[in-house]
Amino acid sequence: MNRIGQPYQIENTWYYPAENFNYVETGVASWYGPKFHGKKTANGETYDMNMLTAAHRTLPMPSVVRVLNLQNGRSLLLRVNDRGPFARGRIIDVSRRAAQLLGFHRDGTARVRVEIIADESQRLKL
Repeated sequence: MNRIGQPYQIENTWYYPAENFNYVETGVASWYGPKFHGKKTANGETYDMNMLTAAHRTLPMPSVVRVLNLQNGRSLLLRVNDRGPFARGRIIDVSRRAAQLLGFHRDGTARVRVEIIADESQRLKL
């Protein structure tokens, strides 16, 4: 199910989901796990902390992003299927398994580069 989504507000900040197939951003990633495991994601899927998924504030759902850990050079392709993170200064939340593979599960956060994979994301729209 493809959803761009309507604008929404979290703690006095408005977010405007949109298709942006040129999206590239550098910032801080965090991860989410047991507290959300088994609950519904923003696009209606059931969150599984062991899958390679991510939450982003504005990218279409689903879309595919490459997350590169700038501290160790590890990168992964993740499917965006949820909204977040809502902690200030963070640009993406990844699943627990993604954080493990990217090498920041223990630290909790890492400096990353996030880039949408346009072709794959557009294919998911169909």
